[in-house]
Amino acid sequence: MNERALYSQIPAIDGLLHETPVAALTEQYGQTCIVGVLREMQDDARDAIRERQQLPDWHGCWADELSRRLDSDREALRPAINLTGTVLHTNLGRALQAEAAIEAVTNAMRWPVTLEYSLDDAGRGHRDSIVAERLCQLTGAEAACIVNNNAAAVLLVLATMAAGREVIVSRGELVEIGGAFRVPEVMSQAGCRLVEVGTTNRTHLHDYKNAVSEQTALLMKVHTSNYHIEGFTAEVSGQELAELGREYTIPSVIDLGSGALIDMTQWGLPEEPMPQRYLAQGIDIVTFSGDKLLGGPQAGIILGKKVWIEAIQRHPLKRALRADKMTLAALDATLRLYRRPEKLAQTLPSLRLLTRSADDIYDMAQRLVPKIQAYYGDEWVIRAEPCSSQIGSGSLPVERLPGWAVTFTPQNGKGSALATLTQSHRQLTIPVIGRVSDGRLWWDLRCLEDENRLLQALLP
Repeated sequence: MNERALYSQIPAIDGLLHETPVAALTEQYGQTCIVGVLREMQDDARDAIRERQQLPDWHGCWADELSRRLDSDREALRPAINLTGTVLHTNLGRALQAEAAIEAVTNAMRWPVTLEYSLDDAGRGHRDSIVAERLCQLTGAEAACIVNNNAAAVLLVLATMAAGREVIVSRGELVEIGGAFRVPEVMSQAGCRLVEVGTTNRTHLHDYKNAVSEQTALLMKVHTSNYHIEGFTAEVSGQELAELGREYTIPSVIDLGSGALIDMTQWGLPEEPMPQRYLAQGIDIVTFSGDKLLGGPQAGIILGKKVWIEAIQRHPLKRALRADKMTLAALDATLRLYRRPEKLAQTLPSLRLLTRSADDIYDMAQRLVPKIQAYYGDEWVIRAEPCSSQIGSGSLPVERLPGWAVTFTPQNGKGSALATLTQSHRQLTIPVIGRVSDGRLWWDLRCLEDENRLLQALLP
């Protein structure tokens, strides 16, 4: 059949719209959407004729292909099942939000809210005020500022307090975090001049002291939350840095990165520095994230002396970096949970996942193995195996949490089978994401609280 005859078999859109199955889809999706997809299908059919001198495989089933394409047009941010073993997984959105935060965000999206409206005098209020007050109550800070993430917090602090001047930092604390975010480059963007002191593994107070000059604007410390140096090491404490700052009348700043508001050791987790401890030692400004160990939404939190927070709030960058109403609503709801610390391990999802017992996870693995094995048959060996999870997002990088996983080992021993399997899991309506290691696919169950959701996603 020649090309002209093939082109003549491509149906007109007007005719397709009158077909009963297409008309039903038009009622559901709207004519603009349907016509747009049908035009794409016509273009694909023409391409098939030009390139292969034949009509596409779905020719003759235009309504079915239309329905398939509409079904595949899913939302960009799709819910997934995290079986990677990383609780705060940056690529999967970090901290899950508490039910109270979800409800608060829903209300903020659905209704007008008092974002910058004062109910006392009907005047304009400040969007940070309520959340800032809660932060001050929890940490003892004089004042607080909220921006859209911790990188923004560091940038804003440096731009406000040290533009055109020098910032002294230990060489061993010039970190790079995910996405190639580097502290020296942020300093450069803020208009500061970096002064490195000490060595990679050892920095002393006299290193800071010897570097102080008339151009020194800040003494800065960066918590190395995403790596750990062991052995012959030394670092300057927050207490020492604060005292040196007072001696020379130079403000001190600490970027904590993860920033836990509670003592994690009470749940058997490793110790993590808390902002309130540094503030009590006299540090002028502390910055940290809202979506890591705090367990809230993505946000950058700046705590410290009122005089500096007020200057930070006045900086022109603040408007560009400020948090929106959904972020503030979620953060406020999360912080309210901290008023009931005895219930926090149940109400805060991140902490609940971090504190799950290995025994509970083992029981889940034992329930899942026979059900999954029955589905996959003889092609795979399905086992429950012990594993180690991690906190993630640069928090406590060398610490591991004991748990259990369901593992998939191909009977044929071929790595290509694992690649095909993991790809099929990613293509599910609810993607299931694990990790491949030691010739097996590992489904780490630490972050799985609803095993039925996994089975429903997996099984037809």
